Amino acid sequence: MGKVVAAQGMKGEVRVYPESDFPERFLIPGTRWLQRSPSTAPEPIELVRGRYLDGKGLYVVQFAGVTDRDQAEALRDGQLFVPEGDRPPLEEGEFHILDLIGLAVFDQATQVLIGTVSSIIQAGNTLLEVQRNAAEATKQPTVLIPFVEAIVPLVDLQQRRIEITPPPGLIE
Repeated sequence: MGKVVAAQGMKGEVRVYPESDFPERFLIPGTRWLQRSPSTAPEPIELVRGRYLDGKGLYVVQFAGVTDRDQAEALRDGQLFVPEGDRPPLEEGEFHILDLIGLAVFDQATQVLIGTVSSIIQAGNTLLEVQRNAAEATKQPTVLIPFVEAIVPLVDLQQRRIEITPPPGLIE
């Protein structure tokens, strides 16, 4: 749902960069999960309160038991999650970001494997960062693909694949 990017003030609050389209996750108290580093397991953490920082694109949140700046700094770079069962239902054509990570990406016309989705970049327009397959990685290790229906007409979560219709120059 987001990444802890900094401490805020002296009373244990932290700034969180959101990776979720659901602002209530940062505002409504309740249990979240914090993964302090990629090598550690997520642990439960209680969100006490939160607020949005206008103009910054960040949320400031307070967690139970985090009462000073040093404790808040120790959470920096931690990833916040919600349990999969708490994910809100989506409309047709909408996807949870984590469901897209790891999907194989194929050229729809040729059925050639382009690579695997390694990340989602929220930059005004959503971009799929695709790690190229081994044969193509020497020329271009990653490619950014705009996540729009005209270019990504098929997302099949059951088959764990995405098919794209790339315009000329996007993949080369």
